[in-house]
Amino acid sequence: MLRIHFSAEDLGRIHLAPGPDPAWETLLSLHVLGGHDSDIGVQRWRARVRASLDPAARPLLHLAPPRGYSPDFLTPAGGVTDPEAGIDTILSTSRSRLRTDVATLGQERKLPSWATALAAGRPAALRGLGTALRRYNQQALCPYWAEIRAAVDTDRAARARAFLAGGTNHLLSGLHPTVRWDPPVLQIAYPQDQDLYLQGRGLRLVPSYFCSGTPITLRDTSLSPVLVYPVSRRIGSPGQSTAATGAHALARLLGRTRAATLHMIAGSENATGSEIARRLDISPASASEHATVLRDAGLIQSLRVRNTIHHTLTPLGLELLESQSGPATAPEPLARQDAGCP
Repeated sequence: MLRIHFSAEDLGRIHLAPGPDPAWETLLSLHVLGGHDSDIGVQRWRARVRASLDPAARPLLHLAPPRGYSPDFLTPAGGVTDPEAGIDTILSTSRSRLRTDVATLGQERKLPSWATALAAGRPAALRGLGTALRRYNQQALCPYWAEIRAAVDTDRAARARAFLAGGTNHLLSGLHPTVRWDPPVLQIAYPQDQDLYLQGRGLRLVPSYFCSGTPITLRDTSLSPVLVYPVSRRIGSPGQSTAATGAHALARLLGRTRAATLHMIAGSENATGSEIARRLDISPASASEHATVLRDAGLIQSLRVRNTIHHTLTPLGLELLESQSGPATAPEPLARQDAGCP
């Protein structure tokens, strides 16, 4: 269990990352690449990347194993939005931090010989790490970045609505099914027992496409506090329309009532089940059924805030509506921070 302890001051210092964090997406996608994530969309991504991974990037698999510890220096505590700036920050890590983090990793698994040079901060080892990160980002993240950013932006818009609806309590209680907000402690199902005392430092929330299973944090509690949590994800082939990815699921959407449900969600700032039922003059059970089908098809995302479920359009849902009738009226997402192409 991970327990994050808030003070009154910390509750006023919760910050939501302005977009996908390239360093975290790099680390967590490496976890997915080396693991066995069951999500079918990520399975296809993993198969493509594994089959063609640049040899120069393969050392990263030793630094970011799918389970257990990964060095904290790979995800700069302050957060980054520009990939190249993030790599520069990683390469400027102090020798003491490199030594500590690599030693911690070495306690859990056998490391290759080059890890000793990296721990010592030798220039050649750091240049090799920089090359590995750049090659990996260009191959594994860059072709998919638009979808990654769209999924994160959709989640950020939902979090903003949760905060406006009920403040910090609603925001924290609806973060993830594994999270329980029991003020002043945020409790998270976690593979190890850990306490994080914020002590006035606040907490940075980072929505992540490649985060799987449960939210995670840094091992070193002295670093700037961060909680990375999963967002709803759907990824296709490079350059492939997201509409094509959901083609089979979209076949389930025949019928005027379901189409009206999708349009209602697109144009509403408060698309709850009861609101759908009221505006379309259908039963709550029918509204729930239609929302479930739309969610299974990847057209909407649902976020539970206490006892109420709020629905928002996904990029795929917006694309479907725009392809049929021109630009759809949808809730305006928070402004994007263009992280560029990792």
